[in-house]
Amino acid sequence: MTNPIKKLFGDVAIYGLSSIVGRLLNYLLVPLYTFVFINPADYGVVSELYAWLAFFIVILTFGMETAFFKFIQNEEDKKNVFSTAFSALLSLNVVFFVLILLLNKEIASLLLYDGHGEYIIMLGAIVSLDAISALPLAKLRAEEKAKRFSIIQLSSIGVNIILNLIFLLVFFEEKDPAQGVFYIFLANLIASAVKSLFLYKSFGLLKGIDWGLLKRMFFFSFPLAIAGFAGIINETLDRILLKQILYNPNTPGSLDYAEAQVGIYSASYKLAMLVTILLQAYRYAAEPFFFSQMKNRDRNKIYSRIMNVFIAFVCGVFLLVTLNLDVFKHFIQNETYWVGLQVVPILLMANIFLGIYYNQSIWYKLSGKTKFGAYIAITGAILTVVINVLYIPTYGYMASAWATLIVYFIQMLISYILGQRHYPIPYNLKKFFLYIGLALVLYAVSPYVKVNNFGLNLFIQNGLLIMFVLTAFYFERKEKTSV
Repeated sequence: MTNPIKKLFGDVAIYGLSSIVGRLLNYLLVPLYTFVFINPADYGVVSELYAWLAFFIVILTFGMETAFFKFIQNEEDKKNVFSTAFSALLSLNVVFFVLILLLNKEIASLLLYDGHGEYIIMLGAIVSLDAISALPLAKLRAEEKAKRFSIIQLSSIGVNIILNLIFLLVFFEEKDPAQGVFYIFLANLIASAVKSLFLYKSFGLLKGIDWGLLKRMFFFSFPLAIAGFAGIINETLDRILLKQILYNPNTPGSLDYAEAQVGIYSASYKLAMLVTILLQAYRYAAEPFFFSQMKNRDRNKIYSRIMNVFIAFVCGVFLLVTLNLDVFKHFIQNETYWVGLQVVPILLMANIFLGIYYNQSIWYKLSGKTKFGAYIAITGAILTVVINVLYIPTYGYMASAWATLIVYFIQMLISYILGQRHYPIPYNLKKFFLYIGLALVLYAVSPYVKVNNFGLNLFIQNGLLIMFVLTAFYFERKEKTSV
């Protein structure tokens, strides 16, 4: 019998090929963007608009991926489940894009991009294509067609990167930054279209909408959609608020300054994305896996052991980046952006708490109590808004970084307390404190063992990382499990 934990992490490895390799390739765009956009304000425009894109992806997928995984476990007619969910999403996105076409100029003006309605149209097209593609991709995950999933994702990512390189290095004129922004979104739009073309056969599976089934899926997914929307507030609203709060229409140059702060913060945020990249690959494999273990008598042991390994792994990534920040910072080609590097350790730890929360969130999905996911996410969203609004005027993007850490920690804590009441899973808290505590101690010690020699310093810093890895390996090898 196949070990379910090995199977999960085997799937993570395959999904990671598209997510991790793809995101790492996208990492190459960070030095490209910071190279071509000498003024951080221009990169800030790209970052803020992508933050809006993330908002609408959550709204326009409406939690239907998770609803699809849930309902195909119980419904006999699995094709009907897909057809109903996909038809609903397709209809929603068509209506959305029509509205974008009608109101793009007004939206551009509202977002302080007067005269650039084309940005809004392209972003609307990108988000609609990506949202429509989400359910066919979820179907591939449910069918465990991880290789095909990876090929589609990598193809789209490859097209995006190649077009970025061609557009920005061959056709882009430095004196016209708006042209560079246009090229970036054009490349993304073409890449999203390529992904949709790979999935065209899914349209042949449409048989209309089973309204009774859609109603049940809607009531299951609605709290998840609210939770997703609130969650994306936690992830991306800071970049939007930075611009809106720091901008003063009565101060000359204020808009350029506000967008520059967004650009600096966003570039440094990218260095904290390694944990986020791993989280995405992990979630692609973990969500269908967790649902597939619902009838396994040893499921709680499996969930607990997975949490141990997960925390150890992401803490190792935290140390990898923070102890080698002098190396990683060169992904940002323009030293003007380096002033923001101080947020990287904060955001890395924040994403560790987010990952733990994602692991814990399985309790309200398995128990069907998805409303708690919405409550937790809404609490986090309110805190995100309050902390950013109160402290951005004084502390700028540092307030945004600390807000992210505080919110994810509180969400993790609330989820654990509620989970133990409604769907108790015996997590090993000793391992939690051991791995996170050791990672923080080694990070705190690292400045005191630095030396002036770059090569020797690299050796010493990574010696601390190896110390953590060996400790985690010792404790995980020591813990025997029958699952």
